[in-house]
Amino acid sequence: MILEGRPTRSITRTADGRGARILDQRLLPWEIRWVELRSADEAARAIREMWTRGAPMIGATAAYGLAMALAEDASDAVLDAAHAMLLATRPTAVNLRWALDQVAEAVRPLPPAARAEAAFARADAICDEDAALCRAIGEHGLELVKALHARRPDRPLNVLTHCNAGWLATVDYGTATAPIYLAHDAGLPLHVWVDETRPRNQGALLTAFELANHGVPHSVIADNAGGLLMMRGQVDAVIVGTDRVTANGDVCNKIGTYLKALAAHDNGVPFYVALPYTTFDPATPSGDAVPIEERDGDELALLTGPGGDGAPATVRVTASPTRNPAFDITPARLVTGYITERGVLDRIG
Repeated sequence: MILEGRPTRSITRTADGRGARILDQRLLPWEIRWVELRSADEAARAIREMWTRGAPMIGATAAYGLAMALAEDASDAVLDAAHAMLLATRPTAVNLRWALDQVAEAVRPLPPAARAEAAFARADAICDEDAALCRAIGEHGLELVKALHARRPDRPLNVLTHCNAGWLATVDYGTATAPIYLAHDAGLPLHVWVDETRPRNQGALLTAFELANHGVPHSVIADNAGGLLMMRGQVDAVIVGTDRVTANGDVCNKIGTYLKALAAHDNGVPFYVALPYTTFDPATPSGDAVPIEERDGDELALLTGPGGDGAPATVRVTASPTRNPAFDITPARLVTGYITERGVLDRIG
């Protein structure tokens, strides 16, 4: 990723190697603040309160959190307790369990004295692999983007995306954004419609921030504008990320994704889902079995940003009771293809 003019990653080890350094995404794009996590409790809080988010990024943060727990006490009891605590932070994204299990399996056969170092090494490897997977997704997606642009070479390719599936949600490149970044770097003319993604506005705040840093032309739109744009022929493809893809190909992603898939299907717009293998969940048969996280209603009722004087301000936008399901399920029948590190697949599983 490019941040403040320099390539960097969204999560790294601290300088002393005993913690993790992440961006506090709650402050973006208004303030860039790196924070250091020094314990499993802090890692759990960062995930639960969405200092950091995105399925692969949650997994990476949790992996380091488990390593931090073992650096304090490498007993089996602490391993199991920290694993359970971190797993409980977010129920929907499957990468969380995958990353925690990877660390636990790597250290459990080892004597306690060797566990912390091995846990940090496995967390490092998870981050390196995620960056490589996203790069591969980008390379396969680039060929798809080229083919889509060839249909209308007289104008920029218009891509619509929902939520944030960029480098902030992963270790680097992103999933849905990786093809976009590689296409832009290759000189392919494109423009991105960025859904605001209520209620947390990850599109307006995070995806737009990323695209601006990379120099990619984009426009933020209201969540409900996508259908009209598709009807008018102003969207050539929809590319989204995902928090979990089940055995039958159903896609669990940020609330509102299903409506975009319906609009795309009705208007003949291809709908693609970008994911690494770590987000595929063969143990869950269909989307009906995915636990859908319901978050605090204040995320919907309150908006925070700079006030007229530039200082942070929070305003209430409704006085009524709220419900805040964070994800929805897009049936596999609405998915044109899955952009993976192995290629673009018309079915998965």
